[in-house]
Amino acid sequence: ENAGDGFRHPVKKPAGGELTEAQQTFNRVIRGIHGRCERANALLKTTFKALRRVSLDPSRITQIAAAALVLLQLEYDRTI
Repeated sequence: ENAGDGFRHPVKKPAGGELTEAQQTFNRVIRGIHGRCERANALLKTTFKALRRVSLDPSRITQIAAAALVLLQLEYDRTI
């Protein structure tokens, strides 16, 4: 919650109410995206042991993870 515009979170069900069809669809899309991201994260961490316990500057971690993702894409000959 309160993470900003770049992050999307599922819509919470209101107390004593139901979600609209548009909100339910939005939640399904978010779950789908979340699942792919979790799979990519797990694949990166199992393939590259260095990413399991990183205590660097966040911008440096991003650069390392991006490089590792490129290597995985080349290895699997597809995007994750």
